[in-house]
Amino acid sequence: MKILALILLLAGLAVLGGAVWFRTVPDDPAVWHVDPLTATKPATPNAALVRPEGGDRAAPVYVLTPAALAEAFDAMALAQPRTLRIAGTPGDLFMTYVQRSALWGFPDYISVRILPEEGGASWAAFSRSRYGHSDLGVNARRLTAWQAALEARLARPAS
Repeated sequence: MKILALILLLAGLAVLGGAVWFRTVPDDPAVWHVDPLTATKPATPNAALVRPEGGDRAAPVYVLTPAALAEAFDAMALAQPRTLRIAGTPGDLFMTYVQRSALWGFPDYISVRILPEEGGASWAAFSRSRYGHSDLGVNARRLTAWQAALEARLARPAS
């Protein structure tokens, strides 16, 4: 019985230690601030890439200046749960965010570049998991959800 209690205690400590580790692991911008226009998607199914050519899909063109789209995108991203900007600024038209999963705090990194386009601006993004082989489609769904949230933000009247 004592051995079972010890095993359970050690397992509990390992789970707790893992939860703390994933929530506090440093986010190194030198590693994760990657241009989505030149990024190489990994062979593992734990990333999604939105860009005009060579990605999983392209983002629409918005009738906005690149600076206005960058500000709106940044505000939308920072309004998402458990999301922080770790590199870049809207003024750079290039930002990288970390969004952590709710339960374990696993970090996913989302690099976004705002693109000037004929008649407006668009965006490219590279969303990828730091850990694991498969993300069960989380990164692709995130970019779809962020596009919907951006469009909802842009549809609101300015206050």
